[in-house]
Amino acid sequence: MLTHCGTEIINTERLTLRRFTYEDSEAMQKNWVSDPKVQGMYGEPVYETKEEITGLLKKYIEAYEKQDIYRWAIILKESKECIGQIAFFMVNSQNHFAEIEYCIGRQFQKRGLATEATQAVIDYGFEKINLHKVQICHRQGNEASERVIKKCGFRYEGALRDFFFIEGHYKDRLYYSILKNERKDRVSDI
Repeated sequence: MLTHCGTEIINTERLTLRRFTYEDSEAMQKNWVSDPKVQGMYGEPVYETKEEITGLLKKYIEAYEKQDIYRWAIILKESKECIGQIAFFMVNSQNHFAEIEYCIGRQFQKRGLATEATQAVIDYGFEKINLHKVQICHRQGNEASERVIKKCGFRYEGALRDFFFIEGHYKDRLYYSILKNERKDRVSDI
């Protein structure tokens, strides 16, 4: 049985994961939601105007009313700036699993921040929500996400072949998972 607790604050060494606020709009626009390369790899549309970003934030913020919604703004402690987002975008209460999605602005990539945020959210899922399994996927060719996934200890499960049609080519959707009992060796701050 899952213990839904909603999106609570998570602190890591360099990051604070917290609920989005409307004050995040400017940093979101600057750091990732208006960047076609980031949004394209994440599989999301580009948000260019303040109105579009406010609409996205409204969707995120209103969803927090439900206890089974888990979406965090990734805040860099050093600058207190919103540099990305991470979520359990799919939570299956009946079967005790959830799937993670994340994105981080290009200027913050290749610094271990996505790995740090992902590890914290995995721990939150197992320790706070009582998940049995956490899964994650990436698009074929997204080597940066593949590195994050492997660093976090996920095991490869398989591919949904030719799942995406991007720029005239088909790409597989590659799935990974980690079970709660495989995570017991990790000590968490949660």
